[in-house]
Amino acid sequence: MNKTQILETIKMLDEQNLDVRTITLGISLLDCISDDPKKTNEMVYEKICKAAKNLVTASDEIGNMFGIPIINKRITVTPVSMLITSDDIEDYIQLAKTLDKAAKAVNVDFIGGYSALVHKGFTKADKMLIESIPRALSETDVVCSSVNVGSTKTGINMDAVKMLGKTIKDTAYLTKDDDSIGCAKLVVFANAVEDNPFMAGSFYGVGERETSISVGVSGPGVVKAALEKAKGKPFEEVSNVIQKTAFKITRIGELIGKEVAKKLDVPFNIVDLSLAPTADIGDSVARILEEIGVERVGTHGTTCALALLNDAVKKGGVMASTNVGGLSGAFIPVSEDEGMIEAAKIGSITLDKLEAMTCVCSVGLDMIAIPGDTPAETISAIIADESAIGVINNKTTAVRLIPAYGKDIGDTAYFGGLLGFAPIMAVNKYGSEDFINRGGRIPAPIHSFKN
Repeated sequence: MNKTQILETIKMLDEQNLDVRTITLGISLLDCISDDPKKTNEMVYEKICKAAKNLVTASDEIGNMFGIPIINKRITVTPVSMLITSDDIEDYIQLAKTLDKAAKAVNVDFIGGYSALVHKGFTKADKMLIESIPRALSETDVVCSSVNVGSTKTGINMDAVKMLGKTIKDTAYLTKDDDSIGCAKLVVFANAVEDNPFMAGSFYGVGERETSISVGVSGPGVVKAALEKAKGKPFEEVSNVIQKTAFKITRIGELIGKEVAKKLDVPFNIVDLSLAPTADIGDSVARILEEIGVERVGTHGTTCALALLNDAVKKGGVMASTNVGGLSGAFIPVSEDEGMIEAAKIGSITLDKLEAMTCVCSVGLDMIAIPGDTPAETISAIIADESAIGVINNKTTAVRLIPAYGKDIGDTAYFGGLLGFAPIMAVNKYGSEDFINRGGRIPAPIHSFKN
């Protein structure tokens, strides 16, 4: 590296909010399966504490060594519905509490994997776990949950979609004293990936190794600063600038992830390229889109600008690493992005426009606060729409909605930390009950039949 590159990197860290958003340790819990729920809990606790005992220390040491902030240290585990077959919902709640206790014992920020994969149908354990989610998320602090309801190969499980509308409403009610924050820890997916290091949707897939380290990088401020030097330039140059910047960000993330993995003596898994914003000034994906040329995020041209950004981030990141995985692209959460928050406040962005944007970005409708009296069927219908985008376009999509109990349009829900805050956004006033109540499964699209 020459002096210019070194100074450029220092500026990224000091002025442009570059950080490693998360170091995530994946732990397989398949060897903790037992006929006795009590024994399962004991083995889960012991394995997590043993595998992750040095995670935070090692991450801090490596972060300090390179002068690069590592914001969150997290754990992700095998989907919990695979570990237990009890008929008693209390056994599922207890396992969630065990995950919470273990995560706190090793001092991580979040633990993901209170999850079920139901894209083609339910097992008994899947149904029990989904029914337990409201209590599990209201009676724990750092546990995160996800459910995969659809895939391009299988279609969409509409029975699960219906069920999850009610699950989200119940979770909102049980955490109503904290602006329904429990819903911020629940993600509904289509085409979920097995190696996502970001919360709340992370789980550790059954195709993964015993343990491994994945890293999620961040750098919206770095990308925006780079684009400021390309004002008025044609789109080819805009793409080139983003690619070069994503390359540098990915290199830094992979370096940190590999060093932490080496220190813990576990395999390095993947680097997730996703640009993950925060509610802090200068750390916004929305501001990148505005730098590309739209006056306010949400106006006409926003979807095209986001498509360009997402594609260029992937191209630059893939060139920088052979270990790219996770979701990789650009996140557009509302509450976690100060530019999105402002756009929602002034009305330049709506739920419908956000849905259109999800067709070309990494994930989906993320951290969106809606009126607390929104019907469960409407929430299910929003999940169905987003799942259809994922299934038809063979991409990962997700929904993380917060029906903030007792709040309506014009109010604001406050979550704190990286979760930020969000204006309550309007949903369509017309109902979807007859559509959702049909139930069954929407078949896989014709282009799924490839072999």
